[in-house]
Amino acid sequence: MAPPPPSPSMAPPGLIHSAPGLQDTCALLPSPPAAVGSRMSGPATDTPSAIQICRIMRPDDANVAGNVHGGTILKMIEEAGAIISTRHCNSQNGERCVAALARVERTDFLSPMCIGEVAHVSAEITYTSKHSVEVQVNVMSENILTGTKRLTNKATLWYVPLSLKNVDKVLEVPPVVYSRQEQEEEGRKRYEAQKLERMETKWRNGDIVQPVLNPEPNTVSYSQSSLIHLVGPSDCTLHGFVHGGVTMKLMDEVAGIVAARHCKTNIVTASVDAINFHDKIRKGCVITISGRMTFTSNKSMEIEVLVDADPVVDNSQKRYRAASAFFTYVSLSQEGKPLPVPQLVPETEDEKKRFEEGKGRYLQMKAKRQGHAEPQP
Repeated sequence: MAPPPPSPSMAPPGLIHSAPGLQDTCALLPSPPAAVGSRMSGPATDTPSAIQICRIMRPDDANVAGNVHGGTILKMIEEAGAIISTRHCNSQNGERCVAALARVERTDFLSPMCIGEVAHVSAEITYTSKHSVEVQVNVMSENILTGTKRLTNKATLWYVPLSLKNVDKVLEVPPVVYSRQEQEEEGRKRYEAQKLERMETKWRNGDIVQPVLNPEPNTVSYSQSSLIHLVGPSDCTLHGFVHGGVTMKLMDEVAGIVAARHCKTNIVTASVDAINFHDKIRKGCVITISGRMTFTSNKSMEIEVLVDADPVVDNSQKRYRAASAFFTYVSLSQEGKPLPVPQLVPETEDEKKRFEEGKGRYLQMKAKRQGHAEPQP
């Protein structure tokens, strides 16, 4: 896929601002592709409305087939979003804050990224409400031997500014200035839609994944998996709660294990439905990331991932649901060609209900893609 032409809406070339842990960060970059078509400027400050980070993909970023883990890319997307939204929220005089991830809209993995390629992650602020920031992110993969680039990911993230003095306090966001009135109206519609979806998802998150002894192959119980992780300082912001990108990477790892157990082949992330962050995860918590198969089509499988946090050092707080999402994976041959997916066998009434819900999401997204003339995974 040819890279899109550069947009005049982005800031001029300049220093890349990267989060801790990013390796091989370049010093200067050309203007990245814009997430929106028309120019939108920020407040009357020197704060840029767009940034780009990049780094080369290494063997520990990828699976055994050399494809970069979806979780690695999601983590880079979140880092770029956190940088630009935190910078914007501190662009005016007032109480200092840090931007925390609240939601990631559906993310499609349009093309695989491989070891040795350079990921270019471009982030741009596209809307602000009173208490939230919308950031749109594009990911380009560059073959540094040939110079060719291709679009691999597009994502929309929502952040909220939390006070440094009290991380439970949400502050107001400085407004942005739109070049067209339609931009603000379109952004407001996206804001209202994601707010409603996030609340609906939170109320649906009462169930948990229970282990089953001696499950039959191709059943939900056979492939379901859990990962238990103690949240340490390296997982957290300087203010003691977990980076959203760290959580998303762990979620992708668990979903990948579920998919591999079901197919017993090489698998790759095809897309991620909206990831909702319902509550912050603090340093010292034990988190349980659970994944279970919910639906299979001929060539794809949907996995529900739930993140529960247990504040073991705080007796005043009980275990709670911190995040949830649906991941879609495809099965690949050794040559990288799509393989048929073994059909899921739902056993209980709850599993059958989740299967039908997953089928509905699959058909809805399939119709949407065909309406936009996009290729099917």
